[in-house]
Amino acid sequence: MKDKKKEYDSDKITGFFDRDTEFQGDLSFKGSFRIDGHFKGKITSDSLLIIGEEGKVEADVRVGFLVINGEVKGNIQATDKVEIHSRGRVIGTLSTPRLAVEEGAYIEANCLAGEHVSFRGDETPAKQGPES
Repeated sequence: MKDKKKEYDSDKITGFFDRDTEFQGDLSFKGSFRIDGHFKGKITSDSLLIIGEEGKVEADVRVGFLVINGEVKGNIQATDKVEIHSRGRVIGTLSTPRLAVEEGAYIEANCLAGEHVSFRGDETPAKQGPES
């Protein structure tokens, strides 16, 4: 099976919540989205989500690729990859096939990561491997 990596372009942001923005609700988007403000609710996309250094998110997050420089509390599912940078904070649960964590990052989460993590149609993580 070929590797189905998606290309994400963080230079082409199609949506943005600035640092003085507070939003509560459901967010879905195509393209790349950046949050530097406060968001509470649910986020769903197959694309790239960037949480800026001043971003604070309390949500169920289901995206393709997640880059965390700020704080995320909740259930995180990324179908491609999660990057947690040195100033990033994650509290909750985390499921992704690929995980990168920089020194200095804070993680207080139940974590399922690795090449054997896949997602069913309902985006529920399923562990695959020799025992499956």
